[in-house]
Amino acid sequence: MTAQEIDPQLLIPEGDRARLLECKHHAPHDFYGWHAAKSGSVIRTRLLGAEDVQLIVHNEELPMHHTGDDIWVVGLEDDRAPDYRFKVTYPFGETQIIADPYHFLPTLGSLDLHLISEGRHERLWEVLGANERSYTTALGEVSGTSFAVWAPNAQGVAVVGEFCGWNPNQYPMRTLGSTGVWEIFIPGLRAGTAYKFAVQTVHGDRIDKADPMARQTLAPPETVSIVAPNDSYEWGDEDWMARRVGLDATNAAMSVYECHIGSWKQGATYATMKEELVPYLVENGFTHVEFLPVAEHPFGGSWGYQVTGYYAPTARWGSPDEFRELVDACHQAGIGVIVDWVPAHFPKDAWALARFDGTALYEHPDWRRGEQKDWGTYVFDFGRNEVRNFLVANALYWFEEFHLDGLRVDAVASMLYLDYSREPGEWLPNQFGGREHWDAVQFLQEMNATVHRTHPGVLTIAEESTAWPGVTAQTEVDGLGFSLKWNMGWMNDTLEYFSLDPIHRSYHHNEITFSLVYAFSEKYVLPFSHDEVVHGKGSLWERMPGDDWNKAAGLRALFGYMFSHPGKQLLFMGCEWGQTTEWDEANSINWDNLADNWGHEYHRGIARLVRDLNFVYRDNAALFSQDNSPMGFQWLKGDDAAHNLLAYVRWGADGQPIMAVVNLSGASHTDYRLGMPEAGTWELLINTDQAIYGGAGNDLPEAIHTEAVGWDNFEQSVQLHVPALSAQWYKLVR
Repeated sequence: MTAQEIDPQLLIPEGDRARLLECKHHAPHDFYGWHAAKSGSVIRTRLLGAEDVQLIVHNEELPMHHTGDDIWVVGLEDDRAPDYRFKVTYPFGETQIIADPYHFLPTLGSLDLHLISEGRHERLWEVLGANERSYTTALGEVSGTSFAVWAPNAQGVAVVGEFCGWNPNQYPMRTLGSTGVWEIFIPGLRAGTAYKFAVQTVHGDRIDKADPMARQTLAPPETVSIVAPNDSYEWGDEDWMARRVGLDATNAAMSVYECHIGSWKQGATYATMKEELVPYLVENGFTHVEFLPVAEHPFGGSWGYQVTGYYAPTARWGSPDEFRELVDACHQAGIGVIVDWVPAHFPKDAWALARFDGTALYEHPDWRRGEQKDWGTYVFDFGRNEVRNFLVANALYWFEEFHLDGLRVDAVASMLYLDYSREPGEWLPNQFGGREHWDAVQFLQEMNATVHRTHPGVLTIAEESTAWPGVTAQTEVDGLGFSLKWNMGWMNDTLEYFSLDPIHRSYHHNEITFSLVYAFSEKYVLPFSHDEVVHGKGSLWERMPGDDWNKAAGLRALFGYMFSHPGKQLLFMGCEWGQTTEWDEANSINWDNLADNWGHEYHRGIARLVRDLNFVYRDNAALFSQDNSPMGFQWLKGDDAAHNLLAYVRWGADGQPIMAVVNLSGASHTDYRLGMPEAGTWELLINTDQAIYGGAGNDLPEAIHTEAVGWDNFEQSVQLHVPALSAQWYKLVR
């Protein structure tokens, strides 16, 4: 085979050449690579800085002709597409043999593109972003990375990185039909390669963007994406995953430890948390850990709630596989893993999602729907198919690739209401003139339905602070489809009540009992979260009135009440021992509270109580098996405001009762008669006043026996000593 003399017709037409040189061409593959010509065929390439290029084809080397602007051309007599390589000589004699990026077919098929346009591609991360691939060709295997990105309004998109001197002219991408997806396969680029997308906007600007689908990043303050290796992690949690499929987690034991990795202990990483946090959770009896967002975020002070890399665990704490190891270790230790997820909004950083292709793409174009001014962020355009797909697939990604057991969805209320935190004139009503954001509702329903269909046994948990109906109702009956909802009303009323001096509590008794009016309207989590111990609110310890003894007693009573109330429990790190200071993400939680030299036993006592509460709670199905049914709760005494006393029974699905008696006054009740639902002996399970917890150590009997004395419409009753600021749990001996 001999090279033909270069025919002018084999050159790139001037108009296309100009667009290619400016990286503003939608179809560079139409000109680079192999193409049939009127006579034979032509191969063209652009290789920046090359001094000589030879075409290797059919065991021959043919010289390619330089036509200016780093473009090289060779004509062939054969009109069939051969396999070939370029032998490229660079200055100082460096020679490379490379495959041609423009020789390969698109890595997305027509079905992929159809599903993306419909907003229904459930494995989006496998076709968009950066994915390592290998091809077997006549001249041997070609390994590299395929890149694909959605940027429908861009004039041109290129992959850039150190491998091309960050020059967008080396690897311009092609669009695939009308989908707005740009694509290229680049041989030789492997896992660990840093890259971005250079986007040429309709305004004539070049903006270098991190990959929205990047599965790995460099640690902030770097903003580049990293080609992640193909998933080869070998999981060891098969037993956990198999058990999870048949589990109804909403009626199972669930005591959640909410944790911010970076400030549990300063300098923590996924690897150190595997070694230190997992044993801590096991020792203290928690069933789940909930991590504040781990998706990549540039500003640590956002605690992870301003996400720029939705598909990448933040590199500040380690690699994706190290996060997998942490989840795996939790599962093998019997701990479920929940992660906070933020689909409501995203930051305005110019290198990330914001105005991605020079226009409002992921965000709604009208600022009255597209901005959350309080947070300085953009709001996703939930009515756009591709945006919904990006988010739904992201939820699936965390469950599929990291074996998560739950996503806690942040700021759901801000999504449901168009006027959320907006003044008149700052929001647009829906098509019916109302304030409901129906596009967001549809997205949440789609996300929940898809997640529960594809990953049975996992949880989706809504942080939703309003009375929106059916948050945890199934989507089949027009609910939002969440598994659980944070009970923000319970949290606010409870903390308000407990912050009062006991002498004033009798005037606010309805605040502590009101939660039982609606306790079964949704499936609830009772949260004392990070939001309650920051921004001047004070720690839980600081909210308790009185001196240290009273603060400690108040917290112990609070936890005794919380763990026996219908609903799952969630405590933010440090709350389990009554941390004395507010949380500060820039510092470790106050482990000094537990030190021997602290001067008293109160905090170690609280920590021991929470540990015991967790284990007793887990061992007694009465405290969780009917969390979501009014059949699981019975008031024994709910109206004794004068004594600030609550008494109730939690009934298990098996009929086993556990009684809780909570004295929230500053005085002990030494001869308190209480009607009982069943005659018999009730053994003491928990007494928050015990000396081992830092309490007064009143001598309470290990068991109480009912008497045939009618009281409060019960045929049986008991006479109790209920110490001040304490909670006791009793279990009927069958």
